[in-house]
Amino acid sequence: MLLNFDRLGWWKYILLTITVLTAAFLLLPIVFIAALSFGSSQWLIFPPPGWTFQWYSELFADPRWLESAWTSFKIAVIVTILSVLLGLVTSFGLVRGSFLFRDALKALFLTPMILPVVVLAVALYAFFLRIGLGGTLVGFVISHLVLALPFSILSISNALEGFDKSIEDAAVLCGASPLEAKIRVTLPAISHGLFSAAVFSFLTSWDEVVVAIFMSSPTLQTLPVKVWATLRQDLTPVVAAASTLLILLTIILMALVAVVRKVLKQ
Repeated sequence: MLLNFDRLGWWKYILLTITVLTAAFLLLPIVFIAALSFGSSQWLIFPPPGWTFQWYSELFADPRWLESAWTSFKIAVIVTILSVLLGLVTSFGLVRGSFLFRDALKALFLTPMILPVVVLAVALYAFFLRIGLGGTLVGFVISHLVLALPFSILSISNALEGFDKSIEDAAVLCGASPLEAKIRVTLPAISHGLFSAAVFSFLTSWDEVVVAIFMSSPTLQTLPVKVWATLRQDLTPVVAAASTLLILLTIILMALVAVVRKVLKQ
């Protein structure tokens, strides 16, 4: 290789130092939040004067927090299913289709990843308010689906582009129908892309707060919105406990993605 880490000499120590400092800068706030969730003080004080599980007990004993968590989970699951299904169909069209303005259409599907989230949130809020979907479960699902679908299309499209279509054609020549060949040959081959699309779609919905603030109502709030609302009212360590659980779930799912992709590539 032209650039080999072991041949960089003293430069590799500079790169290692920069990497460690960057990682620490990004991870220390997460560590602080986790530590505050176990602090014995009723205020967010660091370092904590003592350690306790009290705030986790209060979190799981409060039906409002549990309801918000269930709402987030329910919306995220629905968004994940729809995102993978729509992303699969769209990816087949974008990767294998040959029609005018295909690249422009692909760019259009990826627009929510580029557009500032607050701009998208205001637009969705104004539109849903007119058609009566503001503060509803359907409104939440559609708005989160708009954000999650680009990740699904990217993951599945990349997997589909790396799949040799001649294998699917061979299955058709052996007697399988085109649909059967796609289900029994192509889908298993791009399963890593489908899995990544599902995880990223779930996390996009589960962690989303900006659009959720506009879509929420007094009777329908996701967990990130509940955290945001509680922070504005009271700096209780229960917020740190809820945030820690959100972060923990995200880390677990991302680690699962890395493990599954590594296993599937072997």
